[in-house]
Order: sequence, then structure tokens, then C-alpha cells
Amino acid sequence: MDKLIFIVDDNDANLVLAASALDDEFKVLTMPSAQKMFSLLEKKTADLIILDVEMPDMTGIEAAASLRQNQKFKDTPVIFMTSRDSEEIKPDMIKYNILEIIKKPIISSAVKNCVKKYIG
Repeated sequence: MDKLIFIVDDNDANLVLAASALDDEFKVLTMPSAQKMFSLLEKKTADLIILDVEMPDMTGIEAAASLRQNQKFKDTPVIFMTSRDSEEIKPDMIKYNILEIIKKPIISSAVKNCVKKYIG
């Protein structure tokens, strides 16, 4: 349980569901906004970040852009979580090197399988 995963979503239910899918095999930290994620990244290094695409203040796409512009985080694996159509956000996924999309509503096995592909 040495891999640390950040899950960022403004919906508490999504945070709980995604975290419970992973917390038996990974260390998981949840946060309600990208701003909180960036604050925490100053203190801890995430092995993988799951970002909700649609959040107030800073979207997951904007957060991914900021991560990629920062030398320290540019290679951190990022997975998007969204109920939006994947084709709609595919250009952003390519531009910001996003590994995959976890579709909402969240299915625990899908979250676990997706994460394990990259850091399992």
C-alpha cells in the first residue's frame, strides 16, 4: 500500500465511492477541489491523480493543464472522471496526456481496474 492516489471531485458521494474502490490496495487522499489538490501536492507526491472534469472554480481540464505546465508534475499519471461524452473531451485528453476516462456514475470495479492498469 505504498502508492498514493489523489481523487479530486466536488461531489462527496463520488469521492467516497472512488476511494472505497481503491483504499484496500492503495493509499488514497480525497479532495473537493483542484485548489486543494495543488496545496497538497506541495507536501505530498501523488503516484496517480483522478480528476473530475467538471468542477467549479477550476475544471479538471484546467487542473490538468496546470499540472502539465509544472516540471514537478508534468509526468504524473492523470485519469479523468466524468459523465460527459468522451469524444467531447478527447482533444484535451491528448493535449494533456490523460490516460483514460472513468465514466460516471462510478462503478467500483471500473475504478479499480483502470487504476491498476497504470500503477497496479
